[in-house]
Amino acid sequence: MNSFLHHCFVLLSLSTIFTSFARAFDYVDALQKSLLYFEAQRSGRLPYNQRVTWRDHSGLTDGLEQGVDLVGGYYDAGDHVKFGLPMAFTVTMLSWSVIEYGEEISYVGEMEHAFEAIKWGTDYFIKAHTSPNVLWAEVGDGDTDHYCWQRPEDMTTSRRAFKIDENNPGSDLAGETAAAMAAASIVFRKNNPHYSHLLLHHAQQLFEFGEKYRGKYDKSVGVVKNYYASVSGYEDELLWAALWLYKATDKEEYLEYVINKANSFGGIGWAITEFSWDVKFAGLQIIASKLLQEEKHRKHSHILEQYRSKAEHYICSCLNKNNGSTNVKHTPAGLLYVRQWNNMQYVSTATFLLTFYSDYLKKSNQKISCHEGIVDHEELFNFAKSQVDYILGSNPRNMSYLVGFGPNYPKRVHHRGASIVSYRENKGFIGCTQGYDYWYSKNGPNPNVLIGAIVGGPDNQDDFDDDRANYVQTEACTYNTAPLVGIFAKLNFLNNPPLIASF
Repeated sequence: MNSFLHHCFVLLSLSTIFTSFARAFDYVDALQKSLLYFEAQRSGRLPYNQRVTWRDHSGLTDGLEQGVDLVGGYYDAGDHVKFGLPMAFTVTMLSWSVIEYGEEISYVGEMEHAFEAIKWGTDYFIKAHTSPNVLWAEVGDGDTDHYCWQRPEDMTTSRRAFKIDENNPGSDLAGETAAAMAAASIVFRKNNPHYSHLLLHHAQQLFEFGEKYRGKYDKSVGVVKNYYASVSGYEDELLWAALWLYKATDKEEYLEYVINKANSFGGIGWAITEFSWDVKFAGLQIIASKLLQEEKHRKHSHILEQYRSKAEHYICSCLNKNNGSTNVKHTPAGLLYVRQWNNMQYVSTATFLLTFYSDYLKKSNQKISCHEGIVDHEELFNFAKSQVDYILGSNPRNMSYLVGFGPNYPKRVHHRGASIVSYRENKGFIGCTQGYDYWYSKNGPNPNVLIGAIVGGPDNQDDFDDDRANYVQTEACTYNTAPLVGIFAKLNFLNNPPLIASF
């Protein structure tokens, strides 16, 4: 082989190796599919423009027993309980995605679908907040619901509703719902100002309710304890709600709350290595850090710097640059691994926070000093992108954990509606145990593809068992997908920036 041919061969080989590691993903497709997923999770009367056509109306008598209209909202995962806390966190994260990456979402024509996904949740919260100090926390209960394997359209399980009020407080639920409505009020401020104002009114009332009548919602609503117990308590949600209300109103009283309660509520005390529907500290700390940029917040710099210190502890721990045991574990292929059950929720929330903070570092021309060295915005962004790409298929199994994306994805998602023949195809009633006997135990793929869902994902060795009964790995949740909506849009925007005409 002559030297020229040899040189070309080496270049070609290197190019092939590089391409195999640096796969190019269609982030627009991922974004479109992620927004579609929320339509599959809708409860209530479906609209004329419903795109997930294997679903139909369900839960049309929700709240009837209690004399309230609780029709609508989202099923959180593969069952049919409407749990208030994870639903609210889902809406907060969808709203935050639009607030930060709205331009990038609009760039590919998906803003209307993002608005619809948020509004489907907030419309329900307006219904559920029936008076200033009453919020309906849950419809259905996990114990009776899990006894059945039915389509939502066939539900025969209890639809009893549970509430929090002055005598049965739930500051965590009230706080997160306030945060969701405050964040959504920012989203709708320009295109639907009346609705935005209504959301803000509810958010302010809910915050006042949660602050005045303090308590954990799982003590008032005992049926939630086995499913969405508030392990972190309510202090993080009250701080989180106050910060979102400050962002929505610019009223100093809300910022003062975040500053004055920073110590007693753990805002600057807890160094946390997860961000989730239960634990808001890391998100709170990261938003509070960004306030340091503005001159008007300098008087609070002493406390805000402490928030920032804890925010950067979270970031360094994700990058494995903290001191030893305070780091988040990684799988051999580099995926963040927090815990066995539905680990992907922690990956998607971390990816959002790391990307958000990378943007902040870039704009402010700053770096982070971790125990194991200095981190700049590029290293932070590249790590966040590696997590997204792992989810989309850059992993040892070449498996996309975003359902419906790429050629290889989970086919047996633990999801009642997806695993049973569509109600629109076969309206014959499918009973409680009939669903288990015939559909749940089927070896084949689900008849309906739950497009855009992000499943629980692989174990700590990057292994994944695509089995409907393996709910730890194959069940998907709304709060897995919500944080990545904006990130998919941003990654596409970076790959395909708008062309600027030159003359």
